[in-house]
Amino acid sequence: MPVPKNFVSPARMSAKERAFSQIQRWIIDGTLQPGEKLIDSELAESLSVSRTPIREAFQLLEVQGLVSTHPGKETKVKGIEKDDIFKMYPTMAALQALAAESTAKVIIPEQIEQLRALNLAFANAINSGQAYQAMEADEQFHNLIVELSDNPYVASFSASLQIHIRRFKYVFLEQPITETQASVSEHELIIAALEKNDAESAQAMMKQNFIRPMQELHGLL
Repeated sequence: MPVPKNFVSPARMSAKERAFSQIQRWIIDGTLQPGEKLIDSELAESLSVSRTPIREAFQLLEVQGLVSTHPGKETKVKGIEKDDIFKMYPTMAALQALAAESTAKVIIPEQIEQLRALNLAFANAINSGQAYQAMEADEQFHNLIVELSDNPYVASFSASLQIHIRRFKYVFLEQPITETQASVSEHELIIAALEKNDAESAQAMMKQNFIRPMQELHGLL
């Protein structure tokens, strides 16, 4: 089970949090492949922690649906089904569209500028070929819109879906710039609609921002 030796460890995190965060990232970026057996002793050595936080991290990852654990036997990375794209993305599109519609009615200029800054970070990460950082910036953009919508149900369901969509989204963001630049442009249109308090346009553009990559990604896998 080969894992990198030169990764950057997040600061001020407990051993369990650090193990959980890093293993989750390795599953999302494909370092740990679907079906791969996870060996707690090897991961403990790589992350410079004991086996206990690794096992605790496995429990959290199982709750997220990223691994399957069989007590006394083994823990494996769960596989991903290509056709799950058509279940996850439309659901997320509907949730995010609802958030955009609500946010359009209450957003203020300062928050518009926050969205612009996040979209710039997203564009810069894409242009520099940093797929994981691009994914995080994209999520921050969408999460801010969800937060401003002040709907805890949308926030909860979106966060749950986001974990699984990450595995597909990472594949998409690894594509050439021409394939991913459309997402930046769509963000700009979402921002423009929000700035005009145009709830209908914000909702429509948000849906497009999820449905378009869904179609393209299905063709890539």
